[in-house]
Amino acid sequence: MIAQPKILVVYFTQTGQLRRIIDHVVAPLEGKATVVYEEIVPVQPFPFPWSKQEFFDAMPETVLGKPRNIMPLKVNPDEHFDLVIMAYQPWFLSPSQPVAAFLQSEDGRRLLKDKPVVTLLGCRNMWINAQEKMKRYLQQAGAKLVGNIVLMDKHPNLVSLITILRWATKGKKEAFFVFPPAGVQEKEIVESGRFAAPIQVALEKGNYDQLHAQLLELDSVELKPGLIVLEQRGVKPFRFWANYISKKGGPGDVSRQGRVSMYRAILLLAIPVLSPFTTIASWLKLLLSRKQLGKEVAYYKGVHLREE
Repeated sequence: MIAQPKILVVYFTQTGQLRRIIDHVVAPLEGKATVVYEEIVPVQPFPFPWSKQEFFDAMPETVLGKPRNIMPLKVNPDEHFDLVIMAYQPWFLSPSQPVAAFLQSEDGRRLLKDKPVVTLLGCRNMWINAQEKMKRYLQQAGAKLVGNIVLMDKHPNLVSLITILRWATKGKKEAFFVFPPAGVQEKEIVESGRFAAPIQVALEKGNYDQLHAQLLELDSVELKPGLIVLEQRGVKPFRFWANYISKKGGPGDVSRQGRVSMYRAILLLAIPVLSPFTTIASWLKLLLSRKQLGKEVAYYKGVHLREE
């Protein structure tokens, strides 16, 4: 009897949304592959819902790649897997802290070494910078990124920001007033099983060279040029505030809470006030740099890491 191919799914989720996405993507592979799930568990759990202060206090270490420790993995780091699905959410334009901790760990790197990896994101809409960091982590681990699937909230930026903050800090996902439910739309989640077919073919052949191209044909990654402009404008301020806050101590330190509050107030004020100006600036850049942005879209939709 020929052994079934083995898939390892590594993930962290607070709300359960990402696990639902994983289940829909993997469900068509049942009976055709052996699937092992490894849920990342922080030693000190992150709260959900978050208090507003705790939420913004998590930003510096997330951006700087200094995550909280995680519990030992259940899976043997030397076990063989034919494919790893790395499922994660971006936090503050970076991989979430638990996922970063896994990627930085010795056991995590041993698991990933020489493995083909498909990244699977469940997110709001700003995922580009997080995926670039993910690419670098995987490269450092000796893994090969062979596919990327991004399921995101497709509502306008300000709308999705309001609904996700309400979900994160109040635990309320449902629609309210004129606002839709928070998170990835249910239709997107239910239809994500379509990505299993090319994954199954790649597993059976043991060849992943065409997998990402086949996933893209199924709209695994949708990317508007304006999102690139928006993220590029957010990266530097996040780094500045991350360094500025962390100089006053570690997570939860009383001495840094004044700076956290300052960052929180400025960010929440700046988003609605500056959003129209950012939109106009984005339009201008789209008009003046359309060819360059087209190249950027092609790059960010891909799986290769650009040399710095």
